[in-house]
Amino acid sequence: MALPIQEILTGLSLGSRYFLVAIGLSLIFGVLGVLNFAHGALYMIGAYVSLTVVQNVTGSFWVGLVAAGLAVGLLGAIIEMGLIRRVYDRDELDQLILTFALVLIITDLTRTVWGSGNQTMATPELLASNVQFLGTSYPAYRLFVIVVGFAAMGVFWYAIQRTYLGRLVRATSSDRDMAALLGVNVPRLYTGVFFVGSFLAGIGGALAAPMQAFTPALGDQVIINAFVIVVIGGLGSFTGAFVGAMFIGLLQSFGVLVATGVGQLLPFLAMILVLIFRPEGLFGGEGQ
Repeated sequence: MALPIQEILTGLSLGSRYFLVAIGLSLIFGVLGVLNFAHGALYMIGAYVSLTVVQNVTGSFWVGLVAAGLAVGLLGAIIEMGLIRRVYDRDELDQLILTFALVLIITDLTRTVWGSGNQTMATPELLASNVQFLGTSYPAYRLFVIVVGFAAMGVFWYAIQRTYLGRLVRATSSDRDMAALLGVNVPRLYTGVFFVGSFLAGIGGALAAPMQAFTPALGDQVIINAFVIVVIGGLGSFTGAFVGAMFIGLLQSFGVLVATGVGQLLPFLAMILVLIFRPEGLFGGEGQ
């Protein structure tokens, strides 16, 4: 009984990390209409900023976590104002080429600053031990990551569905021109949305840093899973991003019990099935 519970928790932990990336990717696409290929690179920057703050500045994981989110959010806002804003009305291929170029630039700059070798970061002391949960011993830090993922979904859902700012975001995503006529400062809103999406990617990267050795290729691994998640859940659907992220996390967790490599294969098979039988995604078109 302990093994299935541990695999479920591991899957939810993976899914929570994926969700923080996929929700930002889905938010930016749903509001701005931009499929941001550089989102994984922003996630990777979050891990490195957190590492630098923890090891060279404060020694506090919590300060590093917040600093990573703010630094990556600010970087995302600068990218939106300086580059992305200029291609909103251009062909989608131009947007993909631009964001892919950003991936190459950010990755090369990361190699220049931090090097290409493996980097590791210690688990915060407060969460370094195992705890008893549902009859099994499990790392407290991974449980913390699960809590963050579920809390992020709750906060995000409330912000989008129940607040004035959320109504502005939904209105602008539905009809940008009408929102502008009604007095919404669309450029400022777009920058804010890009900041929030990038902030979540930075938080996701900082949370991943103590759980694995990482290199400048970290973003390449994550963005593939994020794209699979948003395809399964439905582009622009926040509920779909959450369900898709947890589903992929669980598939990868249980897949390794079947055979080596199966955990990485199952998400792609799931994506193919969704594309065949429900091309808009499981929650596509529901406007959440």
